[in-house]
Amino acid sequence: MNYLVKNILRLLIFVLAQGLIFGQLSFGYGIHPMIYPLFIIMLPFDTRPVVLMILAFIAGIGVDFFMNTFGLHASAAVFIAFIRPAVFRQFAPRDGYDILKEPIAKDWGYPWFLKVSGITILLHHLWFFGLEYFKWSAWKEILSSTLLSSIITLTIFILIQVLFFKKSKNV
Repeated sequence: MNYLVKNILRLLIFVLAQGLIFGQLSFGYGIHPMIYPLFIIMLPFDTRPVVLMILAFIAGIGVDFFMNTFGLHASAAVFIAFIRPAVFRQFAPRDGYDILKEPIAKDWGYPWFLKVSGITILLHHLWFFGLEYFKWSAWKEILSSTLLSSIITLTIFILIQVLFFKKSKNV
């Protein structure tokens, strides 16, 4: 499948799934599973930073449209698009990334995927809930929502990786 078409389909699927399914789930305790950051994580390694942030903004504003959150998701999505290259550099293999492979667990291993997505999710949720509560007196709610939502979101990310992604043929 064409690179551009595949990523446009992923964008639509993740935004619709977040807006219509995961955004409607109510777990209580401030838990909000957010799967659209997986779209940003899974963009190709050689995606230019400006393109990365534009695509993240489109994904975030799409989720904001469904969730009526007035830019919170767009802000958090652009933030993780901004830090994604640094996170990827931190966990890069010695020889660098093979740009023919996708940044998915089947290609790079579950330990790599857990580290990269775990840090990205944690920072995304901290940014999101920090802006949502937007006061220092709510630091307990911010931290508990961040931690609990991050655990649920990471679990969903792993399930998505196991169920929907196969090892690349470019090995």
